Amino acid sequence: MGRFFDHGDLRLVVLKLIADKPSHGYELIKAIETAAGGAYTPSPGVVYPTLTLLEELGYVVASEAGGGKKLYTITPEGEAFLVSNEQPVRSLFERMAEAASTSAAFSPQILRARENLKTALRLKLHGGQLTAEQIAGVAKALDDAAATIETL
Repeated sequence: MGRFFDHGDLRLVVLKLIADKPSHGYELIKAIETAAGGAYTPSPGVVYPTLTLLEELGYVVASEAGGGKKLYTITPEGEAFLVSNEQPVRSLFERMAEAASTSAAFSPQILRARENLKTALRLKLHGGQLTAEQIAGVAKALDDAAATIETL
């Protein structure tokens, strides 16, 4: 799969999400992932520079929200920019909704199984000292699961 967004598209998506609800960077990453049905999850290395650019352009302002987090809020300039790009923004969100409708990433069965695996792994890894044999067994089980999934 190629790039999910073209140059400048993520800026519009992030700005629209902030217009809908002032957010932290992590919340924006999760909102985009959800809107795209898991078909795309932007990395922090893409989202945070986008937020910095939007701030430099005067489209958002960041305020300290405690714990080193910044809360981003849209400015009147950002709102005007969104209005002037209403059709491209609508098209981007339609494309994300279409991707979400065909994505299996958030299917209940896969979510349940993924959470079961994460829980079992967390309990095993944090339940005490593992022997070399146990570590090898966990690694083999994970490798086997990955190989099985790849062949589906």
